[in-house]
Amino acid sequence: MASNNSRKSSRSSRSSRKESPGLQELLVKELQEIHSAENQLARLIPRLTKAAQSETLQAAIQERMEEGEQIIEDVTSALEELEATPGRKKNVAAEGLVNDMREHVQELEEGPALDTVMIAALQKTEHYCIAAWGTVKAMGAAVGQDDLVSAMDRALEEGRAYDERLTQLALEEITPALMAEASGEEEEGEEEESEDEEIEAQAQPRKSRGNRMGAGDRAR
Repeated sequence: MASNNSRKSSRSSRSSRKESPGLQELLVKELQEIHSAENQLARLIPRLTKAAQSETLQAAIQERMEEGEQIIEDVTSALEELEATPGRKKNVAAEGLVNDMREHVQELEEGPALDTVMIAALQKTEHYCIAAWGTVKAMGAAVGQDDLVSAMDRALEEGRAYDERLTQLALEEITPALMAEASGEEEEGEEEESEDEEIEAQAQPRKSRGNRMGAGDRAR
């Protein structure tokens, strides 16, 4: 009896599962994910550009928008070839990365600190995109989508170069600016502390003289 119930439960479990999708269906889903990710990033980019203090970073953010537009165009073409549409389902992984960037812009003042965290957030997003493009390239090659493979090759090349440029920007400009700002604030704090000590030192002799004069007066 227990054995029969176990077999029934196993059959029920198998019947409740969805059938495994084919490679083409998986490719369509991956393309839709990329389309959603790029659109979410594109909507935030104007705000990121405005928030960046470094003009070099502003230019890099705008450059990413142009690359994203080309990727959206390539992905849309590939979906049409596969007789599919971008769909309306939001890429939740990309949404988390984009929301992280949005929160930084809302919470931090414009300056080297915000530029630093924006570069980090952009690189995290780019790494995610690079992984997605590589996956689609492999799937596209397997189903004979040569144009898609070429498009993803270009996206991968540009993405890796973009990531490297952001790293160099951080090393050569943004991090030194952040360190200089921190050093300036520290020096300013030391100057204020020194001024307070000087004022206190000047006040002490006056108080002492006042006490001595009071004692003499009482003697007379």
